[in-house]
Amino acid sequence: MRLPSVEGVIRRRILVNFRVDPEVMRTQIPARFTPKLHAGKAIAGICLIRLEEIRPRSLPSFVGLASENAAHRVAVRWWGGDGEEKEGVFIPRRDTSSAMNMFAGGKLFPGEHHLAAFEVDCSGEGIRLEMESSDGQVAVRIRGKPADALPATSSFASVAEASAFFEPGSLGYSATSDPSRLDGVMLKTKTWKVEPLAIEEVYSSYFSDELKFPKGSVDFDCALLMRNIAHEWHGAGDLYV
Repeated sequence: MRLPSVEGVIRRRILVNFRVDPEVMRTQIPARFTPKLHAGKAIAGICLIRLEEIRPRSLPSFVGLASENAAHRVAVRWWGGDGEEKEGVFIPRRDTSSAMNMFAGGKLFPGEHHLAAFEVDCSGEGIRLEMESSDGQVAVRIRGKPADALPATSSFASVAEASAFFEPGSLGYSATSDPSRLDGVMLKTKTWKVEPLAIEEVYSSYFSDELKFPKGSVDFDCALLMRNIAHEWHGAGDLYV
């Protein structure tokens, strides 16, 4: 049995984005998907999200749980069973600070999670986040601060253009222990507002793995920040690949 939906607050969400050679990106996603391109490049990244007050919709907010989470993700398109083209994200890996999320993910609610240790410092103007998974497979480090504009090297001409690219990616399909089945989940936000985050340091063991991404095939593009967003998560069923 799975919960039909949960709700809560996105206290902080950081989208760290990379440009990837489309042919290289195809080798890292199920054949059913094709990368969603921008300026001729696939766009992939890490969603680093602090969730608070997470609980079934029928319960009051004070019983909700809080957690730090990381999802490596790729913007993708695919054809649905209705013959219409869909878009969303493929998520090869989810990590969480919450043992509850790890045990419930894929059971009570879609999305299998790996347990990880997070260190986050938002005490000053900037944000510093480090994550290392308990299985030693994934590590992430970022350091940055809110900015007025995207970096000049970004493939997006403006924050509005970047926002328009990412907003439709609310439907995500996560890898599971069954290689033929993906868990689907839909994020519904009550509002959608992003601001630029100027990155001073960024590292992802996933995107730094030259067996997956040969040298020169992936480059940092930009980072976006969302704060204090009421939202709901809804199960979206399975997708077979």
